[in-house]
Amino acid sequence: MQSNNKKKICVVVTSLGKGGAERSAAILTQMLASLDYEVHIVTIVNSIDFEYSGNLLNLGLLKENHNSIIGKIKRFNLFKNYLKHHKFDAVIDNRTKTPNIREFLIAYFLYDLSKTIYVVRSYKIASYFPKSTWLTKSILKRLYCVVGVSEAICETIKAKYSFNRVTCIQNPIETFKLTDLETIKGNYILAYGRLDDEIKNYSLLLDAFAQSKLPENNFKLLILGSGKDEALLKDKVKTLHLTQKVVFKPFVTNPSAYIKNAHFVCLTSRVEGFPRTLVESLSLGVPVVSVDCKSGPKEIIVHKKNGLIVENFNAKAFAEAMNSFIFDVNLYDFCKLNAPVSITHLKFDVIATKWKQLLEQLN
Repeated sequence: MQSNNKKKICVVVTSLGKGGAERSAAILTQMLASLDYEVHIVTIVNSIDFEYSGNLLNLGLLKENHNSIIGKIKRFNLFKNYLKHHKFDAVIDNRTKTPNIREFLIAYFLYDLSKTIYVVRSYKIASYFPKSTWLTKSILKRLYCVVGVSEAICETIKAKYSFNRVTCIQNPIETFKLTDLETIKGNYILAYGRLDDEIKNYSLLLDAFAQSKLPENNFKLLILGSGKDEALLKDKVKTLHLTQKVVFKPFVTNPSAYIKNAHFVCLTSRVEGFPRTLVESLSLGVPVVSVDCKSGPKEIIVHKKNGLIVENFNAKAFAEAMNSFIFDVNLYDFCKLNAPVSITHLKFDVIATKWKQLLEQLN
């Protein structure tokens, strides 16, 4: 019996470091704590950049010290005993989950699937379920439900796996503590996130910026983030002769100063979930220019009301949208005025209520 009568929730994550999905998972722990749940976090990788609420079991530390077969068995047993000891009312699993054997063991020997929620934070649906469709459907039959962060994700899961216990709970607005962090001088536009060109497609952004009228009108492009493709992107900047116009800054946990001082924020991803970049920018009164990727932008942006949304993989169209926000002052001012009010449905308390309603249905 729980002495404090609080429901106990275990949030399982791959990590809490450097990505939008990871930031969203950290915010989820804060949200659950605000609802007066007892929150525990289990992280598989020792990477923690974002503030979280609750008690942390960092399996990543053990992984770094002992990643042999014996080490994996020890971590599995530790996790199993942790779940057994705390008798959680719900487990919310945010991990990606492709290896069949690992996910079979977790689903059938660790979790009580009737009290487990899978969270899907990207339109790359397949990365959130085992590769085996048979195993996935077997797990889903016993799973409490799946939460998708966009309506497009939810509809795709329903269609792909013939599974209807899917609910949409979007990523909420994060209330940033505005910092006085020094940004860069002059006018600039901003793109931020992990420097992974296969996902974020900064190459498209650079091509569009080069084709636009912004460089010749004294606008710089600030790319904020860290990742494996930094050298590749810097080489592309040189090839486009934009060295004096494109600035790279490393990842920061609180990008509010960079966002607030930007003329607008860009997103050119090949695939997303419910992009925090757009939500955070609009919440700070900064309009956005985004490609229409799967998924999220179309559910956040109302074209020519709080931002501009254009065909994906079309550098010319993106360049023209950039130009619109420089030369069409009335359009820009209208979108800037509407930016914060356009996402009031994503306020922290509103999204928290959705989580509470879902969790309170659990017996």
